[in-house]
Amino acid sequence: MATMESLIGLVNRIQRACTVLGDHGGGDGSLSLWEALPSVAVVGGQSSGKSSVLESVVGRDFLPRGSGIVTRRPLVLQLHKTDDGQTEYAEFLHAPKKKFTDFAAVRKEIADETDRITGRTKQISNVPIHLSIYSPNVVNLTLIDLPGLTKVAVEGQPDSIVQDIENMVRSYVEKPNCIILAISPANQDIATSDAIKLAREVDPSGERTFGVLTKLDLMDKGTNARDVLEGKQYRLQHPWVGIVNRSQQDINKNVDMMAARRREREYFMSSPDYGHLVDQMGSEYLAKLLSKHLESVIRQRIPSIIALINKTIDQLESELDHLGRPIAADGGLYTILELCRAFDRVFKEHLDGGRPGGDRIYGVFDNQLPAALKKLPFDRHLSLQNVRKVVSEADGYQPHLIAPEQGYRRLIDSSLSFFKGPAEASVDAVHFVLKELVRKSISETEALKRFPSLTAEIAAAANEALERFREDSRKTVLRLVEMESAYLTVEFFRKLPLEGEKGGNPTAPNMDRYADNHLRRIGTNVLSYVNMVCDTLRNSIPKAAVYCQVREAKRSLLDHFYSQVGKREKQQLGQMLDEDPTLMEKRQAIAKRLELYKAARDEIDAVAWK
Repeated sequence: MATMESLIGLVNRIQRACTVLGDHGGGDGSLSLWEALPSVAVVGGQSSGKSSVLESVVGRDFLPRGSGIVTRRPLVLQLHKTDDGQTEYAEFLHAPKKKFTDFAAVRKEIADETDRITGRTKQISNVPIHLSIYSPNVVNLTLIDLPGLTKVAVEGQPDSIVQDIENMVRSYVEKPNCIILAISPANQDIATSDAIKLAREVDPSGERTFGVLTKLDLMDKGTNARDVLEGKQYRLQHPWVGIVNRSQQDINKNVDMMAARRREREYFMSSPDYGHLVDQMGSEYLAKLLSKHLESVIRQRIPSIIALINKTIDQLESELDHLGRPIAADGGLYTILELCRAFDRVFKEHLDGGRPGGDRIYGVFDNQLPAALKKLPFDRHLSLQNVRKVVSEADGYQPHLIAPEQGYRRLIDSSLSFFKGPAEASVDAVHFVLKELVRKSISETEALKRFPSLTAEIAAAANEALERFREDSRKTVLRLVEMESAYLTVEFFRKLPLEGEKGGNPTAPNMDRYADNHLRRIGTNVLSYVNMVCDTLRNSIPKAAVYCQVREAKRSLLDHFYSQVGKREKQQLGQMLDEDPTLMEKRQAIAKRLELYKAARDEIDAVAWK
């Protein structure tokens, strides 16, 4: 089975790797790998002696001190036990190549790194500082020092600072894998302890909470904290630990931490109140207790951690597949053609009914075109006044003898010209639908989203082709109208004299040939002919538009583009496959996380069952 050192060291390595990738816990939402790893969070109010406890555990004076909020970013403190006689040193994750042997410089670096994120204001940040200390005087242990809980904002702090700090601390300690080290001063009522109050809310059973009492030597004479330390006043699942920190005078005199540890042991051994608990008191006992418990929790959590890692690996693999894998250096042309075919399939599905949108083309022919034809101004154009005007102008200086053929032709020709507007409008409407389907097809072709340059070129090529198809279609439908004008249907007019005989003599004297009844008859005949042509065009215009636009779009929308792509150099093809920088960054981030999770799984497999 894995040793304590290997398990805690494994968690330390994974935590550091997570932090580099931006996963540092303390956030909302689903459990991340960082948060799934067991850790010890140090919680306490300001002036509770929290910093002194940490320095006692380390055996070094290394934390910034001062009034107000000194800890403004979480400090992930990873302790690594080394062999006796080896030099103590510290390393920061943000400065991995620099070893600190002067712990006064460590204190300054913590302060400077805090200011780098928060500025010289009294703001806080949830981005942690990672500090590793290698020493023969420590046990293998990881502690997270959190900002001290406070009740009042001081000058220079926002009004929300009290709640901001509590929210940050709570975001750590409410996680089920977090061990809570609740620091409370013994010279204050335990019932008012900020740390205990918060621990009780997030861990009501006390299963995850270790209680620490500081400043036992500063209690009023005649009083003691024995009931608390014996678990009588406030019971936890784990034993309370009493700590005697250095006094402010000791700190000012730079009393050695090893000497402070010896004085702490002497205090408990000689104390009439706590002598019977001497084996369960002091910073050295606390460090060993936490290290042993942390190792035990890590061992228990290994199956759930592996399950989380495997689940996340599957999710990351799926995300990478969705974003698309990197393109091989020599696969540019093949990839472009595959993407074009993917777009073309989606476009055809829209036209053929597999996806919505193609039915709008039928709507142009079934609704828009008939409506436009009905609105043509034939009533006005074939009014009595206009028919008289056109027939008279067509006759010139000599009135027609039998039937005003020139007048008929002019009225028919001018009437048929009205069909050009609806015909062209139908072509434009079909063009608009096809353009919209191109746009939708591009947006629905998932693989194209990686390549904005190629997407733009496909869109441009498709729209250029649609413009050519529209022009061909426009010429064709106009030609249909012109054909109707160029050659009239003779059979229709040959029936007119027979129909005329039913209503009277068509060979009446010239004086009657400009009479209202005669002109109305001409207008009615012309309208009947125009309606016959209208019925013909109502059927032929859709045929022409479908043949010239829809059919060609299905057959050869990107043919010209294909011919141009085949002539391009390798470098030009590569430029077409330039990806969106945001997407590339996202893929790289996912790939790094995937690499981390796979490495973590391999390390856990290698360490957990040694």
